[in-house]
Amino acid sequence: MENRTVSAAESGAPQGDAPDDGQGSTPERRPRVPRRVLIASAAGCAVLGVVLALLPWGSGRTAAPVPAPGAQALAAVSSGVPAALPDLAVLIEERETLLRRHPKDAASWAVLGAAYVEQGRRTAQPVYYPKAEKALRTSLRVRARNAGAMDGMAALANARRDFRAARNWSEAALEVDRRRWSAYPQLIDAHTGLGDYKAAKRTLDRLLKLHSGPAVRARAAALYRDRGWREDAAVALSDAAAGAGSPAERAAYLERAGQLAWERGDLDVALRYFQEAVRLDPDQRAALAGQGRTLAALGRTTEALNAYRVAFAKQPCPEYALELGELYESLGLGQAARVQYDLLRERAARAAAGGVDEELVLGRFEADHGDVESAVRRLRAEWRRQPGIAVADALGWALHRAGEGKEALKFARVATDRAHGGGVRSALYVYHRGLIERELDMPGPARRHLQEALRINPHFSPTGVPAADAVLQELGEPSMEDVPETDKEAGKD
Repeated sequence: MENRTVSAAESGAPQGDAPDDGQGSTPERRPRVPRRVLIASAAGCAVLGVVLALLPWGSGRTAAPVPAPGAQALAAVSSGVPAALPDLAVLIEERETLLRRHPKDAASWAVLGAAYVEQGRRTAQPVYYPKAEKALRTSLRVRARNAGAMDGMAALANARRDFRAARNWSEAALEVDRRRWSAYPQLIDAHTGLGDYKAAKRTLDRLLKLHSGPAVRARAAALYRDRGWREDAAVALSDAAAGAGSPAERAAYLERAGQLAWERGDLDVALRYFQEAVRLDPDQRAALAGQGRTLAALGRTTEALNAYRVAFAKQPCPEYALELGELYESLGLGQAARVQYDLLRERAARAAAGGVDEELVLGRFEADHGDVESAVRRLRAEWRRQPGIAVADALGWALHRAGEGKEALKFARVATDRAHGGGVRSALYVYHRGLIERELDMPGPARRHLQEALRINPHFSPTGVPAADAVLQELGEPSMEDVPETDKEAGKD
């Protein structure tokens, strides 16, 4: 599980500075990331350049020999990059066979555990996580100072949304081997989940000095997205997809690019990314769910429903059940929506049995479709455990739904705080803040934030968009009485 050697696919190009995204972020210097695309001076041309760089594979490349499936999966899980499900199955069978003959092979136990983590993540089947934990702990019993197994435990904790444990395991792996680059992405994920974005950025800076390559670029893109640096995130993902070492890895990066395009309302671009991801890796169910989300916004409802159904059947994430249920609800199909909500509860219960924390999605569901008081309790507890931006938004919304508007606004401000928080440009978060302000009789800020939500992504929710439009119509045009926020109030944003 050592990973200091950089493969040919992971070698980086000369580094360049990231351009300003024009989104009002702090004048902080971006980390230097290798670039493989030419960026036009105009923003629109830059986005087009990213699209052309990502889709599709070039035809002029010389095909390299394809490694055996088990070797491909081994290279992937050892480097913390996405692996194809059929290859993972081969790797797991190979390691289980080897360990029956050599039960004291600590490295093979670590590989087996990491493969189980990836299998559980790709299939949303939490039954694999206890198997992963057993294999990884066996590896640690055989050899205590074992950075590979610690890496695997960090990945397992992140998959279970236990970010404190992920941080501890990542730091333990780095104490054993400070140059173990694959521990840094797990540590970045942990810091992000705990809402510590400054620590996440410091960790990324250390990673970029240590290593380059597609996996690092993709991780940088995720942090740029969280900071609101959309153009930087898109370019980093373009680099990652261009240098990916396998179709499954490339498909994963294209899915993330599709999500970025979706978040800024570029539906046609998002759909192309999602479709290409599924073409490259038919098991890329996150991209299939992305297709459902995008097709629904395009008004292609039947196709959207089919995409969601297949995605949930193959990767039954509670998140997909919530999205599909809300789509049914927007179509007036209440009974079909209730079926999905029942499936959400069932899948969340199964996930909890595998050690997965699904309190965030359960809290979001209960706030809008179930027991509001239960949502507040769940999300307060989640905020105490791991106060990330997504939890701040969900808790603020649940408090609003429970009639606690003043406290709700405090959390809504945290979720949309560009100076001290994640800074992610989320239409949903801004929409929530706008409705909270409207209920608190703050028409000016409410109007501004609802308009901003629709500018960020005019298609962010099948139920939220009509609600935002209705409230804006009710508020009408600004009047002289709509006094802007004071400098003191604006400083809270």
